[in-house]
Amino acid sequence: MSINSDWIRGFTDGEGCFYVGLNKNKTMIMQIQVLPEFAIAQHSRDVKVLYQIKDFFNCGIVKKNNKEVMCYSVRNLKHLNTIIIPFFEKNELLTSKKFNFIKFRWIVKCMLERKYHLNELGLKKIIAIKKRMNTQKIKK
Repeated sequence: MSINSDWIRGFTDGEGCFYVGLNKNKTMIMQIQVLPEFAIAQHSRDVKVLYQIKDFFNCGIVKKNNKEVMCYSVRNLKHLNTIIIPFFEKNELLTSKKFNFIKFRWIVKCMLERKYHLNELGLKKIIAIKKRMNTQKIKK
């Protein structure tokens, strides 16, 4: 099977996720680590497609999520900024994931890149944006 940009966009619309994790970490200035991630999960029987996506982007990892689920994941900020975000800026998503991507991009490019997560106000803004992710539906 050969994949291309349109296929990746459609597959991400159906199966992808733009996520921002928050982990307690006493070594961080604000004691919270902000962890943005682009991920696509599939049943382990379809793991080959995840490796093809990894090869397409030339970044990220494929890992076991649980007993039967595998996941393609990109957490590296450089890769998110230079590969993943530009790809989805050029290849716009069609589902409500488009709104999650916009919020994700704002957090990565505007908040993390400028180190706003290292002060209380910036971290509060990230948390507020994160709370509004993965909740919207496209109106008919």
